[in-house]
Amino acid sequence: MNRHPDFILLNVGHSRLNANWNWSRICSPFARIYLVEGGEARTRMGGEIFHLKPGHLYLIPPFALHDDMCEGHFDLYYIHFYENGPLPESLFDTHLFPMELPATEFHRMLVRRLLEANPDRYLRHIDPQIYDNASSFRRFDADNSKMPLCSTIETQGILYQLMSVFIREMGHKSANKDKRIFQALQYIHANINQNISISQLADLYCMTSDHFIRLFRKEMKLTPLKYINQKKMERAQILLTTTSQTVRQIAVDLSVENVSYFNRLFRQHAGKTPTQFRNDHVNI
Repeated sequence: MNRHPDFILLNVGHSRLNANWNWSRICSPFARIYLVEGGEARTRMGGEIFHLKPGHLYLIPPFALHDDMCEGHFDLYYIHFYENGPLPESLFDTHLFPMELPATEFHRMLVRRLLEANPDRYLRHIDPQIYDNASSFRRFDADNSKMPLCSTIETQGILYQLMSVFIREMGHKSANKDKRIFQALQYIHANINQNISISQLADLYCMTSDHFIRLFRKEMKLTPLKYINQKKMERAQILLTTTSQTVRQIAVDLSVENVSYFNRLFRQHAGKTPTQFRNDHVNI
């Protein structure tokens, strides 16, 4: 990538829980970092169950469908943030990150300082269905514009240092992929606001459309059209939560001219219409 990621803080807090951290099918447009201080919990993600243990950092990427399970005492610091930038492509689009890494005393100092510098950014409710919605997202995001420059720089610096721990261990998603498919993914990410056709992608790599579809499905386990639509709907979720654009404006911005078709695609991806997604818990 030719740009540095811009990490924007949404929440930071410290929770002491007791068997009340049980949530299913969480899928958020932001990333999470946990520092576990005591107790134990589990997270199910990507068909695996991860045991969240004291003395470790954990990273949950944006749009990662997961379940949280806790049967007793659980003490953690949590950080919610998203990656902002001029291009839709993000580090999470192109790289694989470890979920668990050991935490050092330096990491603990960073997390505690982040909370000290942002004491009012904790979650008022721990239920993701309450805080993971458009009105909450915009409210948390608006807090950043009120921060003094020194606090903004310090906050971003801490996020950079914490993410650098995971970036140091990350792998490239293209490592075992056909080079042409990796280049096609880069093209899709960089042009997600455009109308991207299969024939257009196939022509870029001197293939027939049928050959390109077969190769893409072999490498990605889904068709190119489904992948393009998935990335468009992920972008739509971010726009619905961070802007006041109408559903029609967002559809047009993503080159989906038929709003009914856009609504249908969004429902298939998110399980609800764009309007329902934006309005859920709007008064909470």
